[in-house]
Amino acid sequence: MKAFTKTKYGGPEVLQLEEVEKPSLKDGHLLVKVVANSANPADWHILRGKPLFARFTFGLFKPTNKTLGADFAGIVEETGPEVQHFKAGDRVFGGTLTSGAFAEYTCVPATACGLMPAGAGFAGMASVPIAGVTALQALSTHGQLKAGESVLINGASGGVGHFTVQLAKVYGAQVTAVCSSKNTDFVRTLGADHVMAYDTENIHQHRGKYDLIIDTHGNLSFADYKRMGQRGVVVGFTTIGHMLALQINAKFSTFPLAQFTAEANTSDLETLASLIQTGKIHVHIDKTYPYQEIPEAIRYIEAMHTRGKVAMVWENSIPFYVTHRHDR
Repeated sequence: MKAFTKTKYGGPEVLQLEEVEKPSLKDGHLLVKVVANSANPADWHILRGKPLFARFTFGLFKPTNKTLGADFAGIVEETGPEVQHFKAGDRVFGGTLTSGAFAEYTCVPATACGLMPAGAGFAGMASVPIAGVTALQALSTHGQLKAGESVLINGASGGVGHFTVQLAKVYGAQVTAVCSSKNTDFVRTLGADHVMAYDTENIHQHRGKYDLIIDTHGNLSFADYKRMGQRGVVVGFTTIGHMLALQINAKFSTFPLAQFTAEANTSDLETLASLIQTGKIHVHIDKTYPYQEIPEAIRYIEAMHTRGKVAMVWENSIPFYVTHRHDR
């Protein structure tokens, strides 16, 4: 099978499209024929081996897993022993940071997969797992958002951010979204009640008060969280120094600030699938690349100007439903 492999850390240029062996099926896993992927910031962090402490997980001197990629949507080819929720032929989506999904086939734990909703396209559903689950867990599991509360979402136009805005509205929150001025109209279409352009108003001097602060961009300081919020959730960070400063300040403060790395699970994935099927949330795809251009897709998201998600497709013969604009 074809797969994008890496034998050293570096930028997208170290990825090579090669013929490799199809992965062997494991207990509790699914062997999936990949139809589409999406790119996430985690992909280029893993590709570059940064931050450096991540190499204790992904390989100290060189990558342990040669194949990159987390998010996918595809068709189950075979199920391992003890798998009950899925069967061959099912249309599924999901992934993990170690699933090696940028390939024609991936072997992934069944617990990290969900069934695709009827009528949904592969490119759209491949764009959901990491970003959608992160948004869902930030709001519900860690943010404990309740109907009627106010939430400020920093980085509202990106992959995680555009899901977070929509999900917060599903939960009945009042949403203030922070993005660039060029993305304010887009974020309003997602349902934000108020939109703040960071290039015209300094978020670090903003005096608004909110029940919950969620930072998907990763540039809010501990003082920003305390000044504006009753509690906060850190989704991203800009530098190791920034992350450590948040952790140290939170340790010596009573202010509730949660930091986490999302892990996809069947329950959360199928919650998102149901919301997509009923039209309560939508996937916005900024760009779609053929699989041969997966390195370019990673290069594009690394620039951090993505509006919504970036998808990559493997199989031209299967029809894809791709939303290039947000419709209500």
